[in-house]
Amino acid sequence: MKTAAALDNVPTTKKDKKKKPAKKKLLPGSFVVAPLPIVSPAIGDGIIPVVGYIFPFSKNDKISPPSTVGAGGLITDNGSRAYFLGGQLFFDKNKYEVTTGYAHGNINYNIYGAGFVNGPQDLKLPLVQTGEVFFAEALRRVWWQIFIGPRLTTGSSFITLGAFDNPNIPPIPPDVGLHTNLRAIGVRTVRDTRVNHFFPTSGSKVQFTADFYAQALGSKQTFQQYKFEFDKYITVHKNQVLATDVYVCNVAGDAPFYQKCIYGTSNELRGYTAGTYFDRHMYTAQAEYRLTLPKRIGLAAFAGLGGVVPGDNEFFTSSHFLPDIGGGPRFNLSKQYHVNLRADFARGVGSWTWSLGLGEAF
Repeated sequence: MKTAAALDNVPTTKKDKKKKPAKKKLLPGSFVVAPLPIVSPAIGDGIIPVVGYIFPFSKNDKISPPSTVGAGGLITDNGSRAYFLGGQLFFDKNKYEVTTGYAHGNINYNIYGAGFVNGPQDLKLPLVQTGEVFFAEALRRVWWQIFIGPRLTTGSSFITLGAFDNPNIPPIPPDVGLHTNLRAIGVRTVRDTRVNHFFPTSGSKVQFTADFYAQALGSKQTFQQYKFEFDKYITVHKNQVLATDVYVCNVAGDAPFYQKCIYGTSNELRGYTAGTYFDRHMYTAQAEYRLTLPKRIGLAAFAGLGGVVPGDNEFFTSSHFLPDIGGGPRFNLSKQYHVNLRADFARGVGSWTWSLGLGEAF
């Protein structure tokens, strides 16, 4: 005869409810898709559709930063059309970094003269530039988190005059009307201690690049480009980061105008139309305050100072200083990697810009 205690231990005949199987993630990374509107006095209004994929190169490698591959395009109302694709791979426990990219298209844009003197005269020259460019770089870590390695740049270009009504225009550059092939070998060295490359909250990044264009390599012109950049990131409070950036550019030799240091490109500095100020030397310094809010929202405010100059003897002339100030909202497109869609409203000397971008400005 079974006791009450034994009866209590009799298994029930009812079937246990089946647990829903956990959803398996098909891919280990994260897609980022953004149709970026563009409003530019230089190349018109339009859209830059971008799609990217961020992923670990190896699931067993927990040290290397995530790799990225992507593609995009450009369509504006002034007839500019272009597409680009590329990638940046980190692998072998952050021992190697390989970057490559290709772009092809035609860009209709304006330039406003060379250097500070011609820039603010409100004289613009419309140009149409068609061409393509290929870039590849391979770096290896040597010591103390320092990477170094060679780089190759090759491309072709053809520039013609665009339509203009006002005969009062800046001087026409000698590169207009010529088919130009440019090819360079170079070197890049970088030390990067950031934990997150897409939204750094601490650490720093310092890098130096040198590209040597030479006729012996098949380049039409012989010149050199040197660039130095230093970025520093500090967490000042919970969800608050202060980022600083210093950038120096120098071009020597017989460089075409579009290979000189152009103010307002690569977010150096915002608030200026690219093509208004450019010359052989350029320097900028800027700081940005970044605030992360709930619901994937963020805010940023920034200010900077810089300039372009034609020669070393005028490098610190105060009249060449070009400051900017601005800010804008952020939206986190990827929780996994904290990739922000940013909108920047910036004011410069006698100009202002509005732009959208993927990732932080620096």
